[in-house]
Amino acid sequence: MKLDISGSETIPASVEALWVALNDPAVLTRCIPGCKSMTETAPDSYKVEMQLRVAAVGGTFEGAVSLSDKDEPKSCNIQVSGSGSIGHGTGTARFDIEPDGNGAKLIYRGNGEIGGLVAGVGQRILSSVSKHLIGRFFVALRKEFETENKAAG
Repeated sequence: MKLDISGSETIPASVEALWVALNDPAVLTRCIPGCKSMTETAPDSYKVEMQLRVAAVGGTFEGAVSLSDKDEPKSCNIQVSGSGSIGHGTGTARFDIEPDGNGAKLIYRGNGEIGGLVAGVGQRILSSVSKHLIGRFFVALRKEFETENKAAG
């Protein structure tokens, strides 16, 4: 089953600060829904352990994330792959960061292929779940910068 995502979000941070956060495994572990750990295996390559629930189906996943074609602090390509007790998936995405008023706009677009038990919940449900998870990621990412700003202030 194919899954396409795209959108943009404005984060209350400088382009440079957002770039640093998006390249920090500790920040990503806190912000990615269900992420239990993210361990660097090589420069720009990570092993990821996640626990996710999609509709009535839940389980653990192990996967790999790698970053490529980095144009610091503006853009990056991401490749992901993983498998677990409820299915498997692969995907690619690109993000671009540009100044936006007092913050930075993150523009993302990507696509993936999902198989196994999790794919059985259907395209419509997976699409809404992916939007929900992306939304949770951005809420957590914004909180990272709110916490930083309060600590600095």
